[in-house]
Amino acid sequence: MAVVVFLSLCSAARVGTTSRRALLLAPLAAVPLAAQAANPVREGMTAFSNNRVEEAIELYDSVIRANPASKPYLWQRGLALYYAERFADGAEQFASDVQVNSNDTEEQIWHLVCLAQVMGGLEAARPLKLTVGTDRRPVMRAAQQLFLSGSLADESRLSELAQRGDASERFYALLYLSLYYESLVQPAKAEQRMLEAVETDYARGGNRSDPMVELARVAILRRNWGGRRAVAAR
Repeated sequence: MAVVVFLSLCSAARVGTTSRRALLLAPLAAVPLAAQAANPVREGMTAFSNNRVEEAIELYDSVIRANPASKPYLWQRGLALYYAERFADGAEQFASDVQVNSNDTEEQIWHLVCLAQVMGGLEAARPLKLTVGTDRRPVMRAAQQLFLSGSLADESRLSELAQRGDASERFYALLYLSLYYESLVQPAKAEQRMLEAVETDYARGGNRSDPMVELARVAILRRNWGGRRAVAAR
């Protein structure tokens, strides 16, 4: 029953481009508390946010074993696979996700990030990019354009949003700049941007429940960036 509720609500939530925070909250809202406590998707997200990445993957895999039709909805699994350094599996997960949400720019970017690790860089990965619709969020359109072009002008445009955008735009611009630099094997820049992301008002304020904020913290822990000081202060 919990899987049925999960699938139906995720399918409804993912018409068009929606935030990952909304996708985190929606499937749990209609599930009784007793069922929520045993929900492997929820447990997986909790494990991931506590840097138990391999445990999270196993929980997501248990959902797929119980209902193979759930796989395209498990974008959380793709993120965990990336930080477990299972990049080919991560790319396959994000390609599967786009089958049910063809407007999700973030799926396209994460697919490219995974492929870049497998193929030796973004330039080699770009010809295999997924086709998605237009994101309604300016910051995600800017991030998408940077990953697809690699141009200095697009890098400057996203950097400008990291400095002068609204609260969520600053966080997301910094997060995706970090991922971009990681794909280019520029670890110092990747570290700087991710540390800045978790120090934004968006990350430190009432939006901590956004799963991408938790992802930024996990990235810092997995990379041992900044002596983990930003995560320790959470």
